[in-house]
Amino acid sequence: MPHYRDEAVVIRTHKLGEVDRIVTLLTKNHGQVRAVAKGVRKTSSRIGARLEPFMVVDVQLYEGRNLDTVSQVEQLANYGAVIVDDYARYTAASAVVEAAERLTREDSSSKHYLLVLGALRALSAKEQASDQILDSYLLRALAISGWIANLTSCQGCGSDQTVLFSVHSGSVSCANCALPGSVRLGVEGIAHVGSLLAGDWQGVSQATSATRATVSGVVAGYLQWQLERGLRSLEHVERA
Repeated sequence: MPHYRDEAVVIRTHKLGEVDRIVTLLTKNHGQVRAVAKGVRKTSSRIGARLEPFMVVDVQLYEGRNLDTVSQVEQLANYGAVIVDDYARYTAASAVVEAAERLTREDSSSKHYLLVLGALRALSAKEQASDQILDSYLLRALAISGWIANLTSCQGCGSDQTVLFSVHSGSVSCANCALPGSVRLGVEGIAHVGSLLAGDWQGVSQATSATRATVSGVVAGYLQWQLERGLRSLEHVERA
């Protein structure tokens, strides 16, 4: 069974036995990988600190039947050092990696990896509100996974006077063509969803706090509908 090497983001860890740990990695070229990191919980371990959530690593793994094995790790970026000291950013980052773990279990691409990397980098930079980075990540991650929000025109009549968003279909509609499960966001709310989806931070900053709060609820509902259950981490995310 061959060794292979890849860049990866650590998205989850849990204990195995007395000194080992199972690490869930989102890799750039091999999708989601679960691997055993042996001896990393020993105080003498040289790689244990490199295999914590939010770390970006260059990792060499040995392919196994059920779980791969970590054989070498080099740190590429330590976004966790900044994130864990800020509760709002920590909870947002936790929701990012939980969503990434759910969305990439069966299928993944380098786009998923780069999107998670960008979200963690943005959270550590502290240049944008953490909850808005999270909402932008969730919308874009859903789009990569095939659930692309349609914000261009009413799904019923084609009008561009859209004010409602359907959390079931990801479509917008005018006041006369509302679908079941639609939420009235208004023109500003629809525009805010578009800014989040495009990563247009100037546009995001123009939304009122009320619009941001309403859209955040819609994003959470849209995610929950597509994944068939919500994220536990979202309950703890601080909203501005």
